[in-house]
Amino acid sequence: MQPSLSKLIELYISYLGNTKNASPNTISNYGMRLKRFLWFIGDIDVNTIHPMQIMDYRKYLIDNLHLGIKTVNYHIIAIRAFLKFCIKHDIPCISPDKLEISKTPPREIHFLSDSEIEKMLTAPWEREKNEIKRARDNAIIQILYGSGLRVSELCNLKLSDIHTDSNQFSVVWKGRKMRSVFMTKSALDALSHRLEMRWWVGEYILIWISNNQKKNENGKPLSRNAIEDIIRHYAKLQGIDKKVTPHTLRHSFATSLIKKWADIRSVQTLLWHSSITTTQIYTH
Repeated sequence: MQPSLSKLIELYISYLGNTKNASPNTISNYGMRLKRFLWFIGDIDVNTIHPMQIMDYRKYLIDNLHLGIKTVNYHIIAIRAFLKFCIKHDIPCISPDKLEISKTPPREIHFLSDSEIEKMLTAPWEREKNEIKRARDNAIIQILYGSGLRVSELCNLKLSDIHTDSNQFSVVWKGRKMRSVFMTKSALDALSHRLEMRWWVGEYILIWISNNQKKNENGKPLSRNAIEDIIRHYAKLQGIDKKVTPHTLRHSFATSLIKKWADIRSVQTLLWHSSITTTQIYTH
């Protein structure tokens, strides 16, 4: 007897983690999108799903949930990936190729000017009086701009990842793959200064700091949202009149390399883009 749609989705989510070794973020996002689809279509047999039902679902996402084209595409991509899983395991269903992905406008890249970058890089020294927080926040900004790390990778940065003798450290990339990352001397100096002031217990480098720093001796790591708040805070204090996020610093890092005539393939390697097409957006 063929499993129900709900059971197949459950098996697929398990497959993502146990076989494909997908990142927790990917598993969570795909799980959410497929469960939303399950709620809409009901716990039916997967082989009864018709392309017209997918069109109705797309319309529901746009008209009822008011999702944008890009977000709707992510939902359709999740369904396509799930259908490919079913076909791979000899479960009859419609071809994933029948589910179209809508065209989206070219991606808009937000980056900082040279003067705005300078303001961000000096912000902790000019705006933070607490020496411990200043060293931490300086390391955050310098590493984001000086290495092109994603904020999720920065959150999880541990002492065991650092190889300061070669200006290099390691992070776990999407799919839990290990990769090496190089950083500028300024970023390395900021990181070294941060580590010189280490007083907490635990492996994480960027941690919560309360007014009484001893309250966090166990070294609870900063969350993604916390780092985003820190970046936003300094941008506002420095009078930068645009939305500034950790990804803005990553974009600025890539844009700066391109402006200095760096080879596009080298930038792709530094950013760890799987496709050169993704890197080419920085040639704006």
